[in-house]
Amino acid sequence: MSATVKTSYSPARRWKIGFDVVLRTALVLAVAVMLNFLGAKFFQRFYLSSQTRVVLSSRTVSVLHALTNHVAVTLYYDTKDNENFYPDIVALLNAYREVNKNISLRTVNYLLDAGEAEKVKEKYNLPASSESPNSPPSKDLIVFDGGSDRLPIVIPGDAIVRYKLEPTAPDNPKQKELQFRRKPIEFNGEVMFTSKLLALENAQPLKAYFLQGHGESSLTDESQFGYSKFNLVLAQNDIAVQNLELPGDSPIPLDCSLLIIAAPTVPLADEELQKIDKYLADGGRLFALFNYASKKRPTGLEHILQKWGVNVFYDCVKDRNINTDDVIVRNFSSHPVVNPLTQLALQMIRPRAIAKINLPHPPANAPEVDELAFSSDNSVLDGDPAPQPRRFPLMVAVEQKPVAGVANPRGNTRILVVGDSLFLGNYVIEGGGNRDFAGYAANWLLDRQELLAGIGPRPVTEFRLLLTNHQQQQLRWLLLGALPGGVLVFGWLVWLVRRQ
Repeated sequence: MSATVKTSYSPARRWKIGFDVVLRTALVLAVAVMLNFLGAKFFQRFYLSSQTRVVLSSRTVSVLHALTNHVAVTLYYDTKDNENFYPDIVALLNAYREVNKNISLRTVNYLLDAGEAEKVKEKYNLPASSESPNSPPSKDLIVFDGGSDRLPIVIPGDAIVRYKLEPTAPDNPKQKELQFRRKPIEFNGEVMFTSKLLALENAQPLKAYFLQGHGESSLTDESQFGYSKFNLVLAQNDIAVQNLELPGDSPIPLDCSLLIIAAPTVPLADEELQKIDKYLADGGRLFALFNYASKKRPTGLEHILQKWGVNVFYDCVKDRNINTDDVIVRNFSSHPVVNPLTQLALQMIRPRAIAKINLPHPPANAPEVDELAFSSDNSVLDGDPAPQPRRFPLMVAVEQKPVAGVANPRGNTRILVVGDSLFLGNYVIEGGGNRDFAGYAANWLLDRQELLAGIGPRPVTEFRLLLTNHQQQQLRWLLLGALPGGVLVFGWLVWLVRRQ
């Protein structure tokens, strides 16, 4: 008798099994897609990591609820760059979209899609890189487009994150030079994005005037003592700045929402002081900065500020805890200007003391005067012959509350006086919380509380895994060899069992 050999699987059975596998896979994918759609549309999202969860502040939510116009946001980004915080920006903007569907979002990778990138460049007139005319625009930009009747707002990606230099160990043990790396410490996406949405809602930006003609540094000066970076902070807060001179009978313009006087080195003329005095009496807003260069030469502003309860000392503050002229400010009051800085510090250079004048019997309608920031308890005045160490106030805020029956043409007076101007210059503004203070100060003076309360920078937490070269090699073999090999062996064993 001849034995008949029967095959394990007939061709028809194999086709049936293959069709069944494909059909089951398609059903699983369809169910996964539907669940993701329903979850995104109707259910609450859950985050396994605190770093990926985006919780918008109540102020941002209120701004988004008030937004009625369509805003198209374009991310002009290298999406493959691991250090530009692109995923965090996308997650934040998606949270904005969940609150208000009038916000749309798209990404253009200028490295992978040159044609679309060129269209974005032409549409928004993006600046070209300084390297060559044909190179891509400044790396990583966020564009807020509120429609044809509003100019688009472009935010550089580098402005979203604040860094500090951190010393690192050299790669070569024999190398003696200290190396540094840029460590991200704060993510300012919500502060900047919410301010841009507010700017798009306003037809005209608020205008600030920068007094010139008395030795003040320029807003366009890019040297270490210039204010080009300070000017950029104001622009990022939707404040248009223009230089101002007050010759002859020229008054302070009616559209002046904020007057900035940054450390004049020569006295102001009497007619200029009269105009500033009237501007404040009419409800103007003043940001006055002093420094050590004019401590022996009064500018005339000191007398005007005394009428508002502010005393500008002629001597500078010296912190005995520091061997340089720097004063690191870590003591703040709870005032809205400095309240967001409680986890930061200001870096000042030879600041002059600025104090509140305590009147024994102030009138009922006297302005509120608050001292905001202080030196350490081991500080002295450099002109005091017998110094007794104590802490000194370095800045003062003045606010005139509304008075019944009195309507000022410019509103209610607000004044901010600081004993240093160099800390907002290009060289020092990146130190500590100086840049943040500039934005908070301008927004408080302009009474834009929505950019102060409840919205602040988010700390950036880094997780670093330290491995030796041997451990890195073992991990590489594990990921590239052992895991894929184990899957192949397991599949081969399953195949043997099924064959039997």
